[in-house]
Amino acid sequence: MSHPATPALAGLSPAPPDNALALLARGVDRGLGAIVETAAAALVLAEIVVLFAGVVARYVFHQPLVWSDELASLMFLWLSMLGAVVALRRGEHMRMTAFINNVRPGLRVALEAFALAASLAFLLMVLGPAYEYAEEEAFITTPAMELSNAWRAAALPVGMGLMAVVALLRLLTQTSWQKALAAVAMVAGLVLLFWLCQPLFKSLGKFNLVIFFVLVVAGTVFAGVPIAFSFALATFGYLALTTRTPLVVMVGRLDEGMSHLIMLAVPMFIFLGSLIEMTGMAKAMIQFLASLLGRVRGGLSYVLIGAMYLVSGISGSKVADMAAIAPVLFPEMKKRGAKEGDLVALLSATGAQTETIPPSIVLITIGSVTGISIAALFTGGMLPAVVLGAALCCVVWWRYRKEDLSGVERFSGKQIGRLLVIALPALALPFVIRAAVVEGIATATEVSTIGVVYSVVVGLFIYRCFDWRRLKPMLVETASLSGAIMLIVGCATGMAWGLTQSGFSSDLAKAMTTIPGGSWGFLAISIVCFIVLGSVLEGIPAIVLFGPLLFPIAKEVGVHEVHYAMVVIFAMGIGLFAPPFGVGYYGACAISKVNPNEGIRPIGGYMLALFIGLLFVAAIPWISTGFL
Repeated sequence: MSHPATPALAGLSPAPPDNALALLARGVDRGLGAIVETAAAALVLAEIVVLFAGVVARYVFHQPLVWSDELASLMFLWLSMLGAVVALRRGEHMRMTAFINNVRPGLRVALEAFALAASLAFLLMVLGPAYEYAEEEAFITTPAMELSNAWRAAALPVGMGLMAVVALLRLLTQTSWQKALAAVAMVAGLVLLFWLCQPLFKSLGKFNLVIFFVLVVAGTVFAGVPIAFSFALATFGYLALTTRTPLVVMVGRLDEGMSHLIMLAVPMFIFLGSLIEMTGMAKAMIQFLASLLGRVRGGLSYVLIGAMYLVSGISGSKVADMAAIAPVLFPEMKKRGAKEGDLVALLSATGAQTETIPPSIVLITIGSVTGISIAALFTGGMLPAVVLGAALCCVVWWRYRKEDLSGVERFSGKQIGRLLVIALPALALPFVIRAAVVEGIATATEVSTIGVVYSVVVGLFIYRCFDWRRLKPMLVETASLSGAIMLIVGCATGMAWGLTQSGFSSDLAKAMTTIPGGSWGFLAISIVCFIVLGSVLEGIPAIVLFGPLLFPIAKEVGVHEVHYAMVVIFAMGIGLFAPPFGVGYYGACAISKVNPNEGIRPIGGYMLALFIGLLFVAAIPWISTGFL
């Protein structure tokens, strides 16, 4: 899933220019940032080359590269960790800011400093176990390349160490040293207090689950600590203070969560989303759709719904989807009298509607953590999105049924045909991707590289639109967003393992199987829970944390796994894009450059339509499973 990240340091005031320590820290930060960003960008490019070379060698020359997956896996962990460093430096780790954005400026600065200090505390505490884990991995040798696994595992202590340095530098450069020191002292005091309470925790039994996985997580999340670090702090504290589990085990679970090769599709599709915007492919598709529906009342709103459906199927990144469409459609829609609030409301609603369209990052994540076939999820996700899209179209029809079209240009059949010819190479991309998977040319991970190469060729030789200067920034942005996502996946995997070891998962299974109404009652509770989780945790952390616990229960009560996946994804999407808590809504506002207050009123009708569509999908399993 690809979700809008909330800046982690938006509220901090820069240090005074005459602060020598801050000036030194800024210089170190710039130098370190340039080195890490260049390395992360190079790793993204190297992954594309290695994966595409594997496809060509296997399918064209019938000589598989036996080492390609090993090398890709080794680079992927380094990419994830260095990307997490870039994300921390740029303030792009996912977090909840609903509370801190509404407090007085002085308190907001203090909370921002606290969030950085809390992240720094975890990084310093986990650095020793991470180094120990890398040492233990040195005894394992990879089968194809015969390299020590320490070359891969070393990414963990190196990445943690670099993030600790970055967090410290941000503290020094984003606020005064007095406030930074106060935040560090407060966090150190809390760590000491928890350590002193260790004998008490050991006597509380399962009540510790409430203390660490509810109170600590909720407290840190609402204080603005990035979600990944909130999960990590709670898990680290629970294991260190209430169990005898070696902390190196937590690092192992974090590694496990970040090492699924299928998750390598995340950075590949994020980069592909940026490419289709840069090469003009998205613009060509939208112009063709606009020519078809321009004379229909509310026509461009239908184009927005259809364009998000098409582009989501290509990029898999909501940020890329909205950024590709809004600048192309919104100016023309405003000329026709559409209000800014309605535009951003519909953009947010389509973001939730298209969460199941392959190659959705959320679908890939579900397949990775639950073992469900990615191909089945891709097949099952198409029709449910059509149902929710139809629900949105009903609202558009009602709102624009009296629109004045007297000043709207009418396209001739010849003009529409010309735009169709121009758009054909772009419209073909989803079919190229799908054909590559169905024909067995590439895996779900490798197919993204086919899309990347296709987009580069189309951009260079057909649309003649390829800005080489934007290539490195796009690669860095890909690494940053991927690092933020993968760190959440890793930390949530560790947290889910801790919950499983505590017996929580078995208790949850017993409770969920006794819900009145059987499978229907289970679906109803799941919808409510995931709407709430989607607004607080966003999609990917919620799925990684609760997917391994709830999907086996769904199967036990008779709910098909693919059907259940579609229901919970849409529920999370509604929570993610519904104000006032849904961070996706604010991401749409930022991309559209619209005040969030403008869209609060018109989004209500769209969210109601999405909820009704969700109920249809939940009530009729065939919509999700009919084509499996």
